Amino acid sequence: MNTMDKITYRKPQIADGQDVHQLIKRCPPLDQNSLYCNLIQCRDFSNTSIIAETSSNKIVGFISGYIPQNRPETLFIWQVALDKEFRGKGIAQKMLAQLFSRNPGIRYLETTISPSNSASKQLFERFFNDHLMDVDSKTLFKSGVHLDKDHEDEVLYLAGPAKSFDPLTA
Repeated sequence: MNTMDKITYRKPQIADGQDVHQLIKRCPPLDQNSLYCNLIQCRDFSNTSIIAETSSNKIVGFISGYIPQNRPETLFIWQVALDKEFRGKGIAQKMLAQLFSRNPGIRYLETTISPSNSASKQLFERFFNDHLMDVDSKTLFKSGVHLDKDHEDEVLYLAGPAKSFDPLTA
């Protein structure tokens, strides 16, 4: 795989479910949901999810998200998966920006990050800073209480509203 391939971004489709499932398996420490879950994400959450694909049609990135029912101005990012060889090239930032700008009513972004996941923290902190978003964080799910004892806490990051966002650069 040539990492210089042109990357395109698009909404997922049901047919992408198996490739998304395999991508997530290649991206520890991400939770490996069932194939069924990934198929549902590609079908029912396609408007709030995005795929990064090479010119040779290989899926190398996937971000899943949704708009919570009681917070229609918020995009919750569930998972970010990017093949190792494509990391550090701005692809995940581009995916987040396109997702955020896809729905003009979105003003806030939420996600959870485990404390040891420094790559995710860096990704989101950069996105929040680039778009001048205020950020609050708090533990949402505690290890040994909500989660198994061997699973770290999940910290909720609440960011927004975006004070600077140019959809043309997304």
